[in-house]
Amino acid sequence: MEVRLKEIAGMVDGIIKGNPDTILTGIATIEDAGPGDLTFLANPKYAPFIEKTTASVVICSGETEASGKTLLLVDDPYLVYAKLVSLFSPPKKESGLVDKRAILGTDVRLGSNVTIYPFVFVGDNCVIQDNVTIYPFCYIGEDVTIGEGSLLYPNVTIREACRIGKRVIIHSGSVIGSDGFGFAKDGQRYFKIPQLGCVQIDDDVEIGACNTIDRAAIDQTWIKRGTKTDNLVQIAHNVIIGEDSLIVSQVGISGSTRLGDRVTMAGQSATTGHLKIGDDVIIGARGAATTDVAAGQVVSGAPAIPHKTYLKATRIFQKLPEMRKKMLALEKTVAELERQLRQLKEESEIIPNK
Repeated sequence: MEVRLKEIAGMVDGIIKGNPDTILTGIATIEDAGPGDLTFLANPKYAPFIEKTTASVVICSGETEASGKTLLLVDDPYLVYAKLVSLFSPPKKESGLVDKRAILGTDVRLGSNVTIYPFVFVGDNCVIQDNVTIYPFCYIGEDVTIGEGSLLYPNVTIREACRIGKRVIIHSGSVIGSDGFGFAKDGQRYFKIPQLGCVQIDDDVEIGACNTIDRAAIDQTWIKRGTKTDNLVQIAHNVIIGEDSLIVSQVGISGSTRLGDRVTMAGQSATTGHLKIGDDVIIGARGAATTDVAAGQVVSGAPAIPHKTYLKATRIFQKLPEMRKKMLALEKTVAELERQLRQLKEESEIIPNK
């Protein structure tokens, strides 16, 4: 498609510095963009490329200077880029048909324009609302509800009685509603605790590839509106994650932990069970929360401590070999001084009183 810069500027409330009639046909990174492309500069690391790029237009912040370049000045270049990507690469238009090789159970209710690909299984009493797309080899257990506009990529499993909201995206290989890890010790053996609850995923959530989200023992595991999870995330039974949270790759959240709104858990971080993590908390990469974390805190390390304290500790950790050498030398010096002191004491005791 072709679009003029002034049309794009109107969409994003941007200010044009250059030719408003510039024709744009695509979008690309600042390193790879060429004539006809729209690109963006959000990270100062890439600032040197702005003079070299042959892109027709650069999205950037208001303080950016680039002689001879046509610029689109905005408050948040990365956000504007994200909003414009779909303009040049619109989502695939689905068929709105149910393939005859899909298997649907009894009393399945389908909305309008539902697309179900071959080799999908949909259990009894499911409700699949308008504009849902389900790709091949997905398994939908009985009594599942999938909200309007949701998208399931291949090999997704949604087990019985789970509820999926509107505009939810679930990437390949994820399992929603697997049994929670619940066992009671019976002598030398473990007795499985039936997991009778479900998983509820609210509107506008995106679940990465190969997530495992366990059903609750009783009640529900709940992921609230707008939360996004990366690939390879484990969410245990009865966990509640608040709105607009970010759960990055390889995170593990133990059972019955409650996360507030806008929580960020960085890569490979984790929590123990039954914790309360407040609103706007950030847990740094590989951090392990073992106690409750108050709202607004930034923590790192295992066990997690305030991030500034953690940074000080890591600086000390790097100096430990040198500090050990100094400590051993001091120990030798102290031992020698103590030896000399004992010797002086012994000599003073054998000198006769005058």
